[in-house]
Amino acid sequence: MNSAADKETAKPSNFLRQVIESDLDRGAFSNRQWGGSPGDAAHHAQGMPDPARVRLRFPPEPNGYLHLGHAKSIWLNFSLAEQYGGVCHLRFDDTNPEKEEQEYVDAIREAVHWLGYGTSIADDPAHPGALNSHQYFASDYFDFMYRAAEYLIGVGLAYVDEQSADEMRANRGDFGTPGVESRFRSRTPAENLARFREMRDGKLADGAAVLRARIDMASPNINLRDPALYRIRRATHHNTGDKWCIYPMYTFAHPIEDALEHITHSICTLEFEDQRPFYDWLLDHLAEGGLIARPQPRQHEFARLNVTHVVTSKRRLRQLVEEGHVDGWDDPRMPTLAGLRRRGYTPDALKLFCERSGVTKVGGWIDYVSLEAALRDTLDPVAPRAMVVLDPVRLHITNWGELMGGDDALDACSAPVHPHHPDMGVRRFKLGREIWIERTDYEDTPPKGFFRLFPGNKVRLKYGHVIECTGALRDANGHLVEVQAKLVPDTKSGTPGADAIKVKGNITWVALADAVPAEVRLYERLFAAPHPGGGELKDELNPNSLARCAGYAEPALAKAGSGVAFQFERHGYFVLDTHAGRDGQPLVFNRAATLRDSWGK
Repeated sequence: MNSAADKETAKPSNFLRQVIESDLDRGAFSNRQWGGSPGDAAHHAQGMPDPARVRLRFPPEPNGYLHLGHAKSIWLNFSLAEQYGGVCHLRFDDTNPEKEEQEYVDAIREAVHWLGYGTSIADDPAHPGALNSHQYFASDYFDFMYRAAEYLIGVGLAYVDEQSADEMRANRGDFGTPGVESRFRSRTPAENLARFREMRDGKLADGAAVLRARIDMASPNINLRDPALYRIRRATHHNTGDKWCIYPMYTFAHPIEDALEHITHSICTLEFEDQRPFYDWLLDHLAEGGLIARPQPRQHEFARLNVTHVVTSKRRLRQLVEEGHVDGWDDPRMPTLAGLRRRGYTPDALKLFCERSGVTKVGGWIDYVSLEAALRDTLDPVAPRAMVVLDPVRLHITNWGELMGGDDALDACSAPVHPHHPDMGVRRFKLGREIWIERTDYEDTPPKGFFRLFPGNKVRLKYGHVIECTGALRDANGHLVEVQAKLVPDTKSGTPGADAIKVKGNITWVALADAVPAEVRLYERLFAAPHPGGGELKDELNPNSLARCAGYAEPALAKAGSGVAFQFERHGYFVLDTHAGRDGQPLVFNRAATLRDSWGK
C-alpha cells in the first residue's frame, strides 16, 4: 500500500533548499575556523564532528504544548537536514524559568518523536542514539553565555542599566523618534563588570537592573537600540535549579546556542526578520573575541503557517484551557499536536499538509479545508472500513423467522476490511431479525431524490439482503421508534440472486445480536470565525464544535487499537479515543474528518 505522502516523493524547490544547495556548492562552511585565541570556542568544538555538515535545529521554548505551526517548523528543519545528509537538533530554549516546566519538555520530546523525527537521521558515529544525541538545552550553555556577557562588557559593548522599566520604555523611542541614551550608558567597563557581578550574586532586586548591548539608540531598527541581554529573575529553573538569579534574554541566548552547536542555517519565521541584524552583530563580535567559530550561522526567515479557524498563540491556547472552553491541551479540537493526534491526525497527514502549504517569504492564510484534505488523502488508502450507526433506530424484519428458520436465527455476513486491498482481510458480522439503522434513513413521505427507506421502497442492507419497507411505529409524540420491513428472498450480497432486484438505495446497519455500544464524538472546527484572535475568544467559538452520539458499531471494532484510524462507512474517519473506553466502559471514537468537506453546508 502506498500512502498519499509516499506518492508525493518529488520535493518542490523552495528558497531555503536553494540557499542550502548554494552554500553546499560553494563550501560555505567547509573552512570553519576559530578566531583569536582558542578559549571557549575550542572547548565547544570538541565532539562536534564535521562542522561543514548541514546542521539545523528546532528550538521550542518549553512553556506550552506544540501546535500546528510548530509542526511546520519541525517538518521543515528535520526534513531539510535529512534531504541534505545533515542533522537537526532538538533544542529547548529554556531561558525563562517562570513559564517553563518539565511537563512541557516531556510533551515536546514526545511530539517530535511521534512525528517520526529525531530517531533515524542522526547518524554521527560520535553521537549514537539518535534523538538523545542531538538534544540540547539552552541552559546547558548558561556558563558560556555569562562569560560571553562579561567579554562584551570588557570590550565596551555592553553595560548595566538601572533605569526603571517605564524610563527604559519611554527612552526607547519609536519608529519616528530616535531613542534617548541611558544616563548609565557611560559607565566604564570596570564599573559595569562589577555591577553585573553584583546582579549575578543576588545583590540587586528583581527588575532593578538589566545588562544591555551598547549599539545605537538612534538606529531605525528598534531592535538595535541597546537591546537587553540579561535580567534579574529569582526563579527556580527546571534544569539548573537555583544556581542562577540572572537569566539571558532569548535574543541574546539564541544566536549563541546556534553558534555553539555548529548550526549552519538558523531557520525561523518572519517575525524574527528584524532581529537578524542583532543576531549577526552579536556573533560577529563573539567571533572577533575567539569565543565562537567562523563562519557563523546565518539566519533565514520564512512565512509562518496561518490556518483559518485556528489560533496558535500560546497565550490564547492557554486561555482556552484555563477558562474551560476545552478539556485540556490535548482536547481533540485544539490545534496542539497532542490534540490533533488524539483527534486522529497522523504524522503522514501533517507532513503532507506542511509540504503542500509551501515555504515562502510571503505570508498568507491556508484554508482549514486543506488540512482535512491532507488527512483524507493519507487515510483513504490505508484505513480499515467499518459500519457504525450514529443515530440508531430499530428496524424489525417481520418475515425473518419465516424465511430464515426462526426468529433467533442469524445470517453470517462479511465485507472486505478495505475495498481496494484484499490482503487486509475480511471482517465478519451477523444479520438478524432486528438491526440498528440510521434514523435519517427513513421517511414517511420521502423528499425528491430520497432512495432509502419509505413505505413500499426496496433498499439493500449493505453486504446483506434486500429489504422492502412496510412502515414504521411512532410514539405518542410522533417520535420514530421502529421501522418495519420484509426480507426479499434470495438477494444476499455475493450470491447468484444478488442482482435479481435492482435498488437505488444502500444503507449501513448493525445487528442487535452482535452490535458493540460506542460513544461517537463528532468534532468540528473550534472557531466559527475564519480568523479568530482579534476579539473575545468566547465570542468567536463554534457552539457546535462537539456533538456526542450514543451509537452501535460492528463487532470488529471491539478490538480496535489505539491510534488506528477507521473509515466509518458513509460518515468519515474516526479513531479510538486514548482517554476513554477502558476498563469495561463503552468504546469512544473521535471523528477526525468527514468523508468530504461539509463545513457550512
